[in-house]
Amino acid sequence: MSAILLLNGPNLGILGEREPELYGRETLGDIEKMVAIEVAEVGWEVISVQREGEGELVRAVHEHRSTTVGALVNPGALMIAGWSLRDALAAYGPPWIEVHLTNVWAREQFRHESVLAPLASGVVVGLGAFGYRLAARALVQLCEAGAGQS
Repeated sequence: MSAILLLNGPNLGILGEREPELYGRETLGDIEKMVAIEVAEVGWEVISVQREGEGELVRAVHEHRSTTVGALVNPGALMIAGWSLRDALAAYGPPWIEVHLTNVWAREQFRHESVLAPLASGVVVGLGAFGYRLAARALVQLCEAGAGQS
């Protein structure tokens, strides 16, 4: 069975409690279930990793490079200066999509640039937890299109 990596960075483990007016009331567990439903249609499973530290996220990317068909990545604030995470994702190989719950361009100026986005296959922002579902659908399409080109 194929799997995708669902990678979430700092502070995302407390979704549902952390500023729900901004990030929504869905928990990370709710999001994991939503993504699992989307990818189950093609027989994939989800490997979900949430860590507070950048080094732990880098380790997770390396550990799952050859065992996953793609990834959904919400780096949280590491989008701004997560250079080692960027380097790990540059070496990742399979397609991956950057996801953010909020519209980062409608927020503080320092959130307006992601060091990761130029490497991503796509970026989904501002759609709350539903954005993860859309990103999962897009990842399925990207992987299936890539498989068809071989």
